[in-house]
Amino acid sequence: MLDRLREGLQSAVKKLVGSASLDEKEIKEFVRDIQRTLLYADVDPHIVLKFCQKVELRALEEKPPPGLPRKDHIIKILYDEFASVLGEGGRLDLPTNKTNVILMIGIQGSGKTTTIGKLARLLVKRNYRVGVVAADTFRPGAIRQLETICETINVPVYSQPEENNSINVAREGLAKLKEQNFNVVIVDTAGRHKEEQGLLQEMKEISNAVHPDITFLVIDGTIGRSAFKQAEAFHRNVPVGGIIVTKMDGAAKGGGALAAVAATGARIYFVGTGERIDDLEQFVPTRFVGRLLGMGDLQALLERARDLEIAADEKQVKRMMAGKLTMNDFLAQIESLKKMGSLRKIVESLPGFSQMNLPEKNIEEIEGKMKYWRAMIQAMTKDEREDPDLLNSQRIRRIARGSGVTERDVKDLIMRYKQAKSVMKASKGRQFRTLMRQMSRQQ
Repeated sequence: MLDRLREGLQSAVKKLVGSASLDEKEIKEFVRDIQRTLLYADVDPHIVLKFCQKVELRALEEKPPPGLPRKDHIIKILYDEFASVLGEGGRLDLPTNKTNVILMIGIQGSGKTTTIGKLARLLVKRNYRVGVVAADTFRPGAIRQLETICETINVPVYSQPEENNSINVAREGLAKLKEQNFNVVIVDTAGRHKEEQGLLQEMKEISNAVHPDITFLVIDGTIGRSAFKQAEAFHRNVPVGGIIVTKMDGAAKGGGALAAVAATGARIYFVGTGERIDDLEQFVPTRFVGRLLGMGDLQALLERARDLEIAADEKQVKRMMAGKLTMNDFLAQIESLKKMGSLRKIVESLPGFSQMNLPEKNIEEIEGKMKYWRAMIQAMTKDEREDPDLLNSQRIRRIARGSGVTERDVKDLIMRYKQAKSVMKASKGRQFRTLMRQMSRQQ
């Protein structure tokens, strides 16, 4: 997520930590590095100036608490000020004893239709009965796209393909789904241009017709600081209850979009972090900042594991915590990681690992090799899986033939296994062992 912004911020932090002295000159240079990074990420210059002035003033004048090194205190100041800029994240808690109406609005191309599917999926996982009303009667193919997405998650879609009046569709769809006792109804609307007064008027009328419990404005994270004007324009016309920022998996301007939206005073509830139906995360500013600065987001990873019902075997966890990692354990973790999606996101979420700045090419290389590791491990004998030190050249040759790979591939697997085992023993592995211990308690 936000690779350039993250790399720039982490580079500035590393430079600060590695400096021999920490005088006024070093602090100002650190703030300048932060300033350049934020401007490059398309954060509004006024926000950047105010932010950097606060960080510099606090870093120069505040005395760290007893026992906390000054460098760590400055990083904490940076962390605090970032979280402050992004405001408080919103939390969607809906009662189950009524029909909750969610109205979705946004400009065409913002990813609104896909986001509806992701939000429906998230709510289904929270045990809500979710239905969707396809009230976008303007865009050709909008209804079919929404139906296709919702079919994959078994969420019904109410539509009237021949009806051009979106207000009637919204009103009648809500009434039908209420009769069927759905406790969440998500109403889609047409997305056009923010300057189109007809669009804004239509949104007002739909809002008046369905009386939403919350209205979500979907904003494209790639538009950067111009998100401020977009959010402001919608705010003036429709009572927006929360924001969902999409396309945050590769947006260089994502930081600018988040800062701009927060500047409107609106709460960001969710961010879209990928193309998969599960790639919608609750936005928690402190966690987001933690990932940007390389402090990790262990809690987000735990929640992801819980959502996917990934539970680690308790005996396996104890073995791993003692540094006694077997090939069976290694295979089990590979399977868990595959279920949790992108390896890059997982690395970003692990404190310690997130600071390693693994190049994207290395991450992709490891993900590609993981496809073959299972076959190699399954080609090993029980004794070899329990004690990989038994693997000599003759055994490696046999495993390579049995799994259809080269001897070099098998040696690479053994090297990765030994690296993972070393990490478990090292201090950097403590957070990962904490993750595994907590996952075992979710059974």
